[in-house]
Amino acid sequence: MDEITDLDALRRAMAENAEQPEGPARNARAEALLAEAERLDVPLAVIEALGHQLKVYNYSSEKDRMFVPFARLLRLWDERPEDFDAYETHTLHWVFKWMSAGMLDQPHIPLASIEKWLGEMEHRYRLAGHSERAVRGAEFGVAAHIGDLERAERAYAAWLAADRDRMADCHACELHGQGSWQVSRGRDAQALELWAPVLDGEYSCAHEPHTVLASSLLPLLRLGRLEEARAHHLRGFRLVRPMESMRGAYADHVEFCALTGNEARGLELLAERPAYFTDTGHPRSRLDFMAAVALLMDRLTGLGLGEQRVPGPAGRTWTARELAVHARAEATELAGRFDRRNGTSYVGDRVRARMARGPLVERLPLGVRTARAVPAAAAPVAPREPAGPDPAALLAEARRLSETLRPHALEAWAAVARAAREADLGPRDRAEIADHEAMARGPEGVALFERAAALYAEAGDPGEALAARARGAYVHALHGEVDAALATVAGLYDEVLALYADEATGVRQTAAVVMSRARILMRRVHEGSAPAAPAALAAAERAVREVLALVEGRAGDEVRLAARAAEARAMLAELAAHAGDAGRAAELFRRAAAEYVAAGVPWFAVEYEVQVAALAHQAGDLAGAERALRAAVEHGGGYVEPVGRAQLHLQLAEVIGARGEAAEAAEHALEAAHWADEAGESGTLGAWARQQLGGFLLRQGRFAEAAEVLESALADLAAGTHGEEAVVQAHWWLGDCLGELGEHRAAAEHRLRAADIARGWPEQQDHATLAHLAAESLSSAGLTDEADRAYARAGELWRALGNPHFVVRSLRARGWLALRGESGAEGARELMTDAVRACEDALEAAADPMAREQLTSELADTHRQFGDLLARSAAEEAEDDVIRGAFEAALVQMDRAAALFGTLGADGLHGRTGAELAAGWLEADLGRPAEATARAQGVLAAYPATGTDDETAQARRAEAGQLLQATLPGA
Repeated sequence: MDEITDLDALRRAMAENAEQPEGPARNARAEALLAEAERLDVPLAVIEALGHQLKVYNYSSEKDRMFVPFARLLRLWDERPEDFDAYETHTLHWVFKWMSAGMLDQPHIPLASIEKWLGEMEHRYRLAGHSERAVRGAEFGVAAHIGDLERAERAYAAWLAADRDRMADCHACELHGQGSWQVSRGRDAQALELWAPVLDGEYSCAHEPHTVLASSLLPLLRLGRLEEARAHHLRGFRLVRPMESMRGAYADHVEFCALTGNEARGLELLAERPAYFTDTGHPRSRLDFMAAVALLMDRLTGLGLGEQRVPGPAGRTWTARELAVHARAEATELAGRFDRRNGTSYVGDRVRARMARGPLVERLPLGVRTARAVPAAAAPVAPREPAGPDPAALLAEARRLSETLRPHALEAWAAVARAAREADLGPRDRAEIADHEAMARGPEGVALFERAAALYAEAGDPGEALAARARGAYVHALHGEVDAALATVAGLYDEVLALYADEATGVRQTAAVVMSRARILMRRVHEGSAPAAPAALAAAERAVREVLALVEGRAGDEVRLAARAAEARAMLAELAAHAGDAGRAAELFRRAAAEYVAAGVPWFAVEYEVQVAALAHQAGDLAGAERALRAAVEHGGGYVEPVGRAQLHLQLAEVIGARGEAAEAAEHALEAAHWADEAGESGTLGAWARQQLGGFLLRQGRFAEAAEVLESALADLAAGTHGEEAVVQAHWWLGDCLGELGEHRAAAEHRLRAADIARGWPEQQDHATLAHLAAESLSSAGLTDEADRAYARAGELWRALGNPHFVVRSLRARGWLALRGESGAEGARELMTDAVRACEDALEAAADPMAREQLTSELADTHRQFGDLLARSAAEEAEDDVIRGAFEAALVQMDRAAALFGTLGADGLHGRTGAELAAGWLEADLGRPAEATARAQGVLAAYPATGTDDETAQARRAEAGQLLQATLPGA
């Protein structure tokens, strides 16, 4: 730590401390700096150190400590106002507003003292010549807090009517306050309209849009604008997470999780901020936080998770039920303190209403991974069961579901088996129970098929008995016993045909046996060597066509027979695919899907639409693949299992994304991530969905959301089986997001990690690109030496890849870095000279005309940047002749750039005029107005005065006019 010996050193130390994270450490350093300032015996040093201390207290959890430094500052002002410079005078009056709000946030400060302070603020502002706007805003804050609605409305109107001056809060903060008032009055839509300029980035400050994003969550949910709410949560939480002073906004995000079925994420948020449970320096935000905690814990308890361990105040373990009681008591006690101070019940009423809120959305998928706190419900709607274990009613319901091939038919039969004793049922009923239990148990159910067959025979239904035994044979085939299954089904097949010929059984039973035989023959096709033997294909096709001949035209309104026909059609499609006829296969799959839909069982069509999509994709027909996948999603409805829904949405996202529709693709990727999490596939399918979602959000410019999602995906991607390419892409995209968000150091870290992985790949293009991007991030982060090394590494890779353009760009970038570093202007000039030489060598070696044109443009740009660098380096010089020499050298480079751009014709026009203008300014600085004027006039002549909407042309003309103005006599 440098010794504080003068005011400048103190200011540097305070500026450095201001950049540190909010919290006790920064506050302690501010206190130490005040002690250092007092030793300097410079009044302004003490004033500035007190102001710094006050500011860091205000932006921390120790807001209650800012009153002491302010009181001291005010006393110094009253005693010796001449010790304050203009900036500190402004700052002193500015923080009057902080004191007003700060007193209101401390329930031990009497309301009368606050009202007296308002009068003091109004008096001092009037003396200083300031508008009433800030005073009326402070009065509104007091009235709104205590629930004096009439006074609040009057103060609100006066606040907006008063002139904005230097004491008014920034636009972003004012709009936040105005919108919050609208929300409190039940006007959510109006609040969001007021907040729009902040949300859109038109206005911002140290705490905005952070708080507006948090405050907007509840109104958006109430208005049903769920996608915006989701986006605001991801974007806003990223902003408030590192800021200790934003406990109130943090509480809004916890509340959002409780109201949207994201209880597990809410618990994660609590775990990130343990100090928020106990920090007492800002009671109002603690009240907000404890109310949100109580809401979340009540929600968990109501879901049957009251005994779940949860994060809470340090010193003991907590269950959700215990923390709910504790948080509610804390919030109620704090609200009571405010209400006793205020003489109203307003704060307590609002807190009790907040803690009583019910969920607004069953579950709103966020895209980030969160361990689910609540067990997921089954995707399909459960079958209706009569109240009480009535076997007859349960049996009727089970038969209804089976006859119409509804989902949950097997579960319904299981309910029948549980509710009734076999002795109470006839053989037919017992046969159906055994038959369906066998279907549910897979390979373990073969013996039950035999039992069902015996019971069907006892009930006088020999055809159904043969069908049950045929189903058992197919189960054997599914587990590799194809030959034995064929031998068994052959006899069954002969028997059922004989029965059918004698009209001793119906078409349904006969079709069941014939279909089982066809399925077993299909297993021989599937399990044989590829391609399948012609004899196996032919046998299977004959069997399938026999099914079609039996049921086609006879289905009528019977769902089962219609479904048999559709299944047979799909089997023919599989055989066509095995035979290599993809077009015929796709056509048959489409027909099968259509027949299932026509039969009223569209969920059976899903797998065949997926097959159509796969064949279309192989054929390069993305539109066809998209149509089929959309149909699959529609047909599946709520009946597809979560993992299947995740896969469908992910495939659809990839196809839609490939045609450039990033917004819709993101919606499907979000759905995919949600259903993967529901299926317990967060680390595998869910990670891939999140990676894709992050990429789609990035393409839309939704950088904060994309960063949250990609960070959530990376741990699973790195630990999973997705491959290095997926990990590298996630790091790459995340680096892009962080760079756009201004988090350049973190962006560099991700780009370097990706580059290190790509280092070992046979193809080095990605390695070189990532090294170059990492260098850009390091440079933007101010890490000059690290950036230089990264650019040097990238340059070596570009050279090995034979890419002269990026070799030159790496050298140019290093030149600019050198100008900021230890090697200074001399090192910078050497690197720029190397860049020129490398480009000239590449141009000399190039034979292709297009390559030569591109290299000529690169060389021209290099000369232009060289000129800029030389001119910039002159600013560091003190001697006139040195500066003049640098300007002359820069002028030479600009002339070379202009000449080279000139050889490119229209393509080089903007480059040439830019170089000419730069040269004109240099001529002016060298005292040659005639030459500067000539260059400006040349630029004006290059562009018509009217008739162009080219922004670059307009900018060039404007700059040429400025240059002419600057060279006029007496300018």
